[in-house]
Amino acid sequence: MSTLVLELRPGEMMIVNGAPIRFRTKTRLELTAHARFLFGKQIMAPAEADTPARRIYFALQSAYIGVDEERTRGLIAGRELIAAFKESTTSALAREILDRAMEAAEQDNCYLALKLVRRIIRHEDSVLCRPEPAALAAERGRAATYAAVPA
Repeated sequence: MSTLVLELRPGEMMIVNGAPIRFRTKTRLELTAHARFLFGKQIMAPAEADTPARRIYFALQSAYIGVDEERTRGLIAGRELIAAFKESTTSALAREILDRAMEAAEQDNCYLALKLVRRIIRHEDSVLCRPEPAALAAERGRAATYAAVPA
């Protein structure tokens, strides 16, 4: 059995199997079983879904951590939003990444799908000359740290 060890700071959020958890103190936890989870800046609030790529992310986030009804609606919305994005982009790489993201989501690997869509968000931000939110940059750096934390 594989485990994942996470260290979260006071005030950070984590959603595990649809339940939001806010940490009051610095916490180190170990997930020892399969769980649907997002933490910290991986969690996108509805108000942050203000661009096409971010709307895709939010839809797939709902498919990943939502209740059953939200999961179904999230996948449907994700498919529609990805189709519209692919139709409007000139980037073959973006279309390929979105195809991989949707395939992962449909195979119940939404965590990978979200990771792929974050690449599209960074691409969209550069095209729109929109600065990368500090939260996304920090999350990218912290994700590498989590992988390196010994169990």
